Amino acid sequence: MSLRPLIAICGTTGVGKSKLAIELALALSQRYSGARIINADAMQVYAGMDIITNKVPHEEQCGVDHLLMGFKSPGEQYVVGQWVKDAMRLINETHQRNQIPIVVGGTSYWIQHLVFPGRLGVFDETTSEVPATPSTNSKMSENLIRAISALPQELHTLYDNLPEQPPLASEDPDAASTLHRLLTQLDPIVAQRWHWKDTRKVMRSLKIIKESGKLSSEIILEQSETEPPPRYRTLFLWLYARPEKLDPRLDARVDVMLEQGLLREVDELIREAAAAKQVDEARFATSSDYYNSAPIDYTLGMYQSIGYREFSSYLIEYQNLSPSLEDKPFATAVERMKLSTRQYARKQVKWIRNKLLPAVYAANLNSNQGENQPREIVSAYLLDATELGEQWSSEVEQPALEITRRFLQGSTLPVPITLSSTAKEMLTIAQKPINPEAILEARRRIVCHTCTTDESKPVMIEQGKEWEAHARTKRHRTAVARAKKQLTGPPGDK
Repeated sequence: MSLRPLIAICGTTGVGKSKLAIELALALSQRYSGARIINADAMQVYAGMDIITNKVPHEEQCGVDHLLMGFKSPGEQYVVGQWVKDAMRLINETHQRNQIPIVVGGTSYWIQHLVFPGRLGVFDETTSEVPATPSTNSKMSENLIRAISALPQELHTLYDNLPEQPPLASEDPDAASTLHRLLTQLDPIVAQRWHWKDTRKVMRSLKIIKESGKLSSEIILEQSETEPPPRYRTLFLWLYARPEKLDPRLDARVDVMLEQGLLREVDELIREAAAAKQVDEARFATSSDYYNSAPIDYTLGMYQSIGYREFSSYLIEYQNLSPSLEDKPFATAVERMKLSTRQYARKQVKWIRNKLLPAVYAANLNSNQGENQPREIVSAYLLDATELGEQWSSEVEQPALEITRRFLQGSTLPVPITLSSTAKEMLTIAQKPINPEAILEARRRIVCHTCTTDESKPVMIEQGKEWEAHARTKRHRTAVARAKKQLTGPPGDK
């Protein structure tokens, strides 16, 4: 049975992904049965807050269905596993209507887990589900039984009574350290993946163990034995803009968002957070107590969004909805949001090159084993959106329409790296492991015993580039010199 088609538009914030998705959908309505757009932006799933999440205004959607957008409450946690299920349901429904699904958004790891099954769970602390394994059952594995039996009483009690929410390392470092020690005793290989301060990741690994009856490392090994094919015949369109051109656009967009009322949206979020805690709004509506009563949990729902962290802190302290840039704390918050936005754009590019593209290339390599005629199950194209204006049509819209037409007709597609010099540069990557076992081995955290002053709360650095950078820091070099001096003693001391 041939795979059904899917178009996925990904890329950084501020490159025109939604604009291209609407243009494609309108073109497909003329040549085919139409298309529907499925949102893959982790913040745009939340209701309201249209400015802070940069949703396409309804009047600019041109009558095209926009699904999985604006349907969750701001404080509700909506994780990748839930989104994949919802997206699959809507994709199937769209195919049944003889329409083309277009998934669009900057949360590329959502799109990756939609297209490539069987890898969700162990390394994705943002999903609430226990990953499926080939032999999942209610019995505990022998390895887990032995690990539990070897636990000291303190850790055994903790394992039997895991907290509902992970402790914050900044508030309770002892609890965070003990939680990591429990994971280290049970599954040391996986524990090396997480810093002891990353309590959400540590807690997720422990919950996987308890709910599956297996060590996370055992699940990883089972996942490594199979390579599930992609769910769909997929065309990835990656919109890319060079940082030197994109950064000023992102900065300008923050200014526009502020002019449109970003602070009022943040104020609404603060009030909703307070209302969720059953605070008396009438009593606190005009006082700082109202703001100070609102829980600021930057790990849940809309409260993770860029802009909320920066400006919620400002509003809570100053309660000023009409500041100017002469207001230094406000100006500082503006610059922090701009910096966070630019940094996020770089992370988005890094994910696509380091995670998504290797999965694309590996999927095609596996599908072509033993076949005389290579076939592309998943194709990835970069469209250069560095310059806007008149160049949008020639560099983005027209190439995207032509590639999509060939893709849907089953015609021969152009070689991706021939589209532009930027495409050749960015699509050419070093071979990277995507096998779960190889990933597990590749990014371990090691303890810097020289810099550690409390063995229960060690200094942990990721091996590789991060370790090399740490070794060059003044702090580390000073600690090394101190340690050498303690070993040799003062000059002349024999």
